[in-house]
Amino acid sequence: MYLNLEDKIILVTGGAKGIGEGISTVLAAEGAIPVIVGRNEADNQQVVDAIQASGGKAHQFVAELTRPDDCKRAVEQTLAHFGRIDGLVNNAGVNDGVGLEQGNYEDFMASLHKNLVHYYLMAHHVLPALKQSKGSIVNIGSKVAETGQGNTSAYAASNGGRNALTREWAVELLPYGIRVNSVIVAESWTPLYANWIKTLPEPDKKLQQIVSKIPLERRMTTTEEIANAVAFLLSDRSSHTTGQLLHVDGGYTHLDRAITD
Repeated sequence: MYLNLEDKIILVTGGAKGIGEGISTVLAAEGAIPVIVGRNEADNQQVVDAIQASGGKAHQFVAELTRPDDCKRAVEQTLAHFGRIDGLVNNAGVNDGVGLEQGNYEDFMASLHKNLVHYYLMAHHVLPALKQSKGSIVNIGSKVAETGQGNTSAYAASNGGRNALTREWAVELLPYGIRVNSVIVAESWTPLYANWIKTLPEPDKKLQQIVSKIPLERRMTTTEEIANAVAFLLSDRSSHTTGQLLHVDGGYTHLDRAITD
């Protein structure tokens, strides 16, 4: 299906790693111009170079998203370079294990800045441009907001906030024709996921246990599958879809686990 994303300028936070890299790559393949916003210039540029080597277009700006001024500057730099913004993908974040027992106030608040506050800041600063382009916002979320995980209070709270903001923004931005949706992820293999697995006792055994509980095909969701859903929601092919939490998870979050026994 042709998504009509050619030359659309799409900001992708954390667009150089894991799910973000998958999103940047798929958007470029659809003819869009992903603008990667992340803290590491070398990582950002590596993905830009790979996209360009494949015949696509991409750009990058360095920003530490926990710093409010960096969020604002990333939007300003994009507008100065391209003159418009057609979409925002809020993706950057980390499941940092700030739990109720192990954490403290400082860790909890720092995690909210890593995982939630910049979602608001990026949307706030990009809004005037999206009003002009009638663009779209896609927030990446996690099943942890709905299922819990244990020992990750701040990340769970952040993802609950992402879901709530998706619905709130969808309502607030109705007068401007700006659609806001979320793609909710469960188990997807990324470098961060690999690092987390390694921290567990018997990581290989734990990984097989997790995979065996994914109903559809007993496998993890690929970053490309997540990215395909994001591209659709950014495109005008989803022109009457807003305020939705789309779970791209092989049925992991909602299907009866009895079917995996």
